[in-house]
Amino acid sequence: MLLCRAVSKKKQTPPTLPGLVDTHCHLDYSPMFDDLPATLSRAAAAGVTRVVHIGCSRTSMARAVEIAEADRPGLPPVYAVIGVHPHEATTVDDQAIAEITALAANPRVVGIGESGLDYHYNRSPPEVQKEAMARHLELAERLGKPIILHIRDAHAEAMEIVDRRPPSCPGIIHCFTGDPDEARAWLERGFFLSFSGISTFPSAKPLREAARTCPGDRLLLETDAPYLAPVPMRGRKNEPSYVAFTCANLAALRGEDPAALASQAAANAERALGLPAIADTKAREQRPEADSTGG
Repeated sequence: MLLCRAVSKKKQTPPTLPGLVDTHCHLDYSPMFDDLPATLSRAAAAGVTRVVHIGCSRTSMARAVEIAEADRPGLPPVYAVIGVHPHEATTVDDQAIAEITALAANPRVVGIGESGLDYHYNRSPPEVQKEAMARHLELAERLGKPIILHIRDAHAEAMEIVDRRPPSCPGIIHCFTGDPDEARAWLERGFFLSFSGISTFPSAKPLREAARTCPGDRLLLETDAPYLAPVPMRGRKNEPSYVAFTCANLAALRGEDPAALASQAAANAERALGLPAIADTKAREQRPEADSTGG
């Protein structure tokens, strides 16, 4: 008689790399939102100092601002990006643009998106996606905020749209999955490249080469949680603390010190998204109550 014993994957603790920024995640998904303070506490333990939450549908944008505004002393501050995902491009009309415009006036909103083109799933017609992306680009330019783009199997088409209206603010290609040539093309257009857990997958060779050769001052780190957990957590629900695994993996790939890469990527996030520096954030948190009340 053969006895089969189930092998369980032991959960690993992320390394601690002070200064990390998770530039793209969806905190309103379970299990993160079920206990958001605990989620952010684990992120802080991994060295995460700021988290950028994406509200990318008509129904989630206002909630994204609420999540970013909430006061959580001692935990990493949350910032918001708002817009409509290409999967839902059919919902982008004048009213949607007006809603984004109004919500973007909140100082915790640091970008517009994620918009773009997704020809892998094509959940909205390509022509509708193109029009929605163009409208997001125009709005980001008008508001003076960076555009965050989701591009899948559509880099050439997306570049054509960008070339018609080159953004004056920095833009971000979130969860970049292209090859080195596509990376160079976006870099030439002034964009930052944000790398997710996919960049830790050994099978993603062209993407890993793009991550290896990306200039240090144009590289960002993200989780896209709850999706795309990095090695060694692949197959699990992702969360902001796991950005430390991605940072450590890419540092090894690039032959760099993980702490130095975390610091560089954080400085890049401050430039790309206009995030306050860590020192500025801590100073505000420690400011006496009298200062904030005018007493």
